[in-house]
Amino acid sequence: MLRKGIFKISTIVTFTERIIMYSSTKELEFAKLTNSFASISAIHSQEKLDQLADTLRYHEYKYYVQNQPIITDQEYDKLYKLLVSTETIHPEWIKEDSPSQRVSNDMISGFETVNHMEPMLSLDNTYSIEDLYDFDKRVKKLCNLNDDTTLEYLVEPKYDGGSLAILYQDDQLIRAATRGDGIRGDEMTLNAKTIRSLPLSASFSKFGIKTAELRGEAIIRKDRFVELNAKREATGQALLANPRNAATGVLRVKDPKETAVRQLDLFAFQFSYARSSDDRDKLDEFNTQNELIKVLGDLGFLVPVSERRVCEGIQQVHDFIQDWAQKRDDYSYELDGMVVKVNSLALQRQCGSTAHHPRWAVAYKFQAKQATSKLLQVEFQIGKIGSITPVAKIEPVTVAGVTVSSISLHNEDFIRSKDIRLNDQVLIERAGDVIPYIVQSYPELRTEESKEIDFPLLCPSCKTPLVRAEEEAAWRCPNYYCPAQIVQRLIHHVSKDAMDIDGLGSSLIERFFDLGWLKDMSDIYRLDYESIAKLEGMGVKSAEKLRAAIEKAKSNPLHRVLHSLCIHHLGKKVSKLIAAHLDHLLQLKDWTLEQFKSIKDVGPVVGQNIIQYFNNPANLAMLEIMESLGVNFYQTEEDKLRQAVEGSVFSGKTILFTGTLETLGRKEAQELAEKAGARNLSAVSSQLNFLVIGAEAGSKLSKAKALGTVTILTESEFLGFLQSDEA
Repeated sequence: MLRKGIFKISTIVTFTERIIMYSSTKELEFAKLTNSFASISAIHSQEKLDQLADTLRYHEYKYYVQNQPIITDQEYDKLYKLLVSTETIHPEWIKEDSPSQRVSNDMISGFETVNHMEPMLSLDNTYSIEDLYDFDKRVKKLCNLNDDTTLEYLVEPKYDGGSLAILYQDDQLIRAATRGDGIRGDEMTLNAKTIRSLPLSASFSKFGIKTAELRGEAIIRKDRFVELNAKREATGQALLANPRNAATGVLRVKDPKETAVRQLDLFAFQFSYARSSDDRDKLDEFNTQNELIKVLGDLGFLVPVSERRVCEGIQQVHDFIQDWAQKRDDYSYELDGMVVKVNSLALQRQCGSTAHHPRWAVAYKFQAKQATSKLLQVEFQIGKIGSITPVAKIEPVTVAGVTVSSISLHNEDFIRSKDIRLNDQVLIERAGDVIPYIVQSYPELRTEESKEIDFPLLCPSCKTPLVRAEEEAAWRCPNYYCPAQIVQRLIHHVSKDAMDIDGLGSSLIERFFDLGWLKDMSDIYRLDYESIAKLEGMGVKSAEKLRAAIEKAKSNPLHRVLHSLCIHHLGKKVSKLIAAHLDHLLQLKDWTLEQFKSIKDVGPVVGQNIIQYFNNPANLAMLEIMESLGVNFYQTEEDKLRQAVEGSVFSGKTILFTGTLETLGRKEAQELAEKAGARNLSAVSSQLNFLVIGAEAGSKLSKAKALGTVTILTESEFLGFLQSDEA
């Protein structure tokens, strides 16, 4: 029952010390209860078991909803096992809202269709500021308000997941159902119960509510989705297309344990039905939409906080939406827009609804990340180590504001698993608004023009028969001197991640290769700049700039040179690790496999590949020429520093300091972090690993907590890690 911890640093502080940290009565009460149960090996009464269940529910709320755990995973698991062992001995004590009842042992034979208490309507969509102003005008007209009236709107995220209707009666969760056709949906209560941010019981009775129906969106956090796909890939399972599919698909599986594995979250976004025991509508007692959302938050539901804002007028609405459009990729969950709702419940009732959508709400959709297009042809490109990559050429289509015409199809297995064919209609997605990706084809739309994609048997460049290793997905050209491979190795050698030769891009490399000026990497450092100056489109100034860039590259640190050689499996990280153990590059020709394996994170495969490279006389001859032309092969101060910080907690990580530090100045702290191998950031984003907080940490702390992926340290914890690194 291990929970995946976010704040691993909490283990540094003793439990007694953590009790002192939390001053509210509720937190102190549960901290004391937690402490009392820590020493109990058996529970002998229903009352004690109920107290233990309450304690576990509280810690689940702190962890899954507030993202502020106050006990460690190990402490939680100990309490949970105590609960389960007691319920096993006394099954008559088990209650429906016990934490142990989230994952049922029963398989679902089928999904019953149930009626919602209130229809689950769709939302009207809008895409521009003009559309928003039109919506504002319609609302004012429906409510008989003057055009110059400033309306109050609640704006909140439009989560990209699966909508659920959650029904509570007498404070207990009794049913969860999909949206279905808006009137009726599939009941899937057992699956919904596995969502730990969804309370199994909530104190609606405090507000005189006997029956309540809520709307929520079941979603999966982006980092969990990445981990999930990594595990599926490792076990040979098909990869999930996107976080939305990962969330919605698993709500319909027959085994709730499968749903539990996905670790879904549920954001509550609407209080749609609330009746008292005498059937009075309790929603009439509230004034605004925002007030209802606050009530849901107080009842223990996960609701948007910093992502939600009450705006005065439609311009504020648009400004808030545009702010989120810019930072949605750094958010922990997938968003496909923002929802704008009239905040006044009285005005909502005046606006009313159509059969399709409420007139008082609208969804502002961000630029589409998906689009459909036609697959026209497939080109087979050869990489620097001979890998054959199929590239789809599609009818140009705009996805998230960018025109896409080429998309990698990765390998033959990818094509076969998705049954992608020539002339198919395909669904295109841009992951993170950057990389285009084919999600699926549409077999039902195929015509007679549809043809299977024939993977080549021979290298498209040198006609050498292709080979495929058992453990690899890619077909490869084994001819090291294949012209296409040589060009790709040259392009990599000069790239930003390698020798970083500014101005020598792929087009010039290809041009110089075709002219016979480049045969291997050493030729780059003996180019004829007079001849280059005479080329069409170049000139003396361009040639001199190129000369300066190449001369500058000669003094690069050793790890860049090593990475630039295009040795299979040798990436930037491992190049840095190995370079830190060298005085001179050519020492590698005498290294054994054991020497490579002795370096942490350097495996036998890459070690063997390096040995093979440096045992090749042609490669050694080329390297000796490069050194004679002035390329640095010695270890630099940068490499020495990297060796010093290797193994540090902060090595290769990003860090940000916020608030007033007690013992360090901000600049001093940043310098210490850099010496430990960290990179200082200026703002909270999805790239941030550590946030070190001082007094009055402010909004950066809130944003880091909202991301859920940032390790938060106090100044003393930061210094403690530095001292442990030095020990």
